[in-house]
Amino acid sequence: MAITKQHEYYEKRLEVLLKDMPEYVVKYVDDKLDIRSPLTLYNYTRDFKEFFGWLIAEDLVTCSSIRDITAESLEFLSLDDVNNYFKFISRKKYKVSKKDNETKKIDTRTVNRHKSSLRSLFKYLTVEAEVSAGKPYFERNVMEKIPIKKVSETLNERAKKITDKIFIEDKDVDFLEYVQNEYAASLSPAQLRYFKRDKERDYAILSLFLGSGIRVNELTNLRIKDIDFGAKEISVIRKGGKKDTVSITPSSLEDITRYLDVRKEKYKAGEGENEYLFVKNFKGQPEPLTNRAVEDIVYKYTKSFDKRMSPHKLRHTYATNLAEQTGGDIPLIMNQLGHTQSDISLLYINTTREKQRLAAELMDQRRKKK
Repeated sequence: MAITKQHEYYEKRLEVLLKDMPEYVVKYVDDKLDIRSPLTLYNYTRDFKEFFGWLIAEDLVTCSSIRDITAESLEFLSLDDVNNYFKFISRKKYKVSKKDNETKKIDTRTVNRHKSSLRSLFKYLTVEAEVSAGKPYFERNVMEKIPIKKVSETLNERAKKITDKIFIEDKDVDFLEYVQNEYAASLSPAQLRYFKRDKERDYAILSLFLGSGIRVNELTNLRIKDIDFGAKEISVIRKGGKKDTVSITPSSLEDITRYLDVRKEKYKAGEGENEYLFVKNFKGQPEPLTNRAVEDIVYKYTKSFDKRMSPHKLRHTYATNLAEQTGGDIPLIMNQLGHTQSDISLLYINTTREKQRLAAELMDQRRKKK
């Protein structure tokens, strides 16, 4: 299994987070590291921290420090206590971006993740772990009574939601042309200086998402050696650390070439094959871009053009276009996007069918005009 930059990054962040956790959480993470990714365990531990902080704020435990919360105190939490916590979580709002004041309510899937993380911890404490004489930390598991709310949507419904949030038809081409030729006109002099500095890099990032459909962590883990200009392919590290090869459009390769032409001069970056492809200049030294930095880049340009999008929405855009261009070739779509289940790829077929339905309605309007 390949160790990615993301893997190392979250291992370090997890290590820092665990310093303030009770001993049983540290042991839980240590026992789960072989079967869970550092990112998953980092998110779980953040959920634990929020839960423990809430217990202290609500005086449901007698201590004032998270590290001092005993496993035994978790045994006596009532069902009402736990339900009140998940009500608190479901009503929270979070900032969409560090640079914007826009907020969104936490969705059902995120609430479900909070439930899953705590259910996992409580199962570990009551069933999986052995403290002494073959016994667990405690036996009463209140989290067993907390249901995971199913998010039931048909493919058609999910496809419709995607269509509303991505670039359809040739809007992705219009977007790239906007960034290339019109975006600068909307900027202040200070903003324009930063844009000119990063234009080739940012444009190559946007073009790569729309020309390959890769995920954000696959992009930030790219090294120079991973680009095969002759075969028009890139090597990526998929979920679970699996290596894969995906095709890339010739136009995106040209945009990467233009970025590489200025990369050394603008970012003081090395040109060795093991160097990370996308970097920034931090205090005179090159640093690889983080997932969050790339997300902010995508947010900035898409919001200026039309509607704010994430890198994943650009991936959806590519996948929808690929489904349309290939006539819905499921094996091809699965291979290109790294899907392991065909129902995910079928989502883009349904998105294309929605476009076909709209086209049929427009065609029918010609008859009604007569």
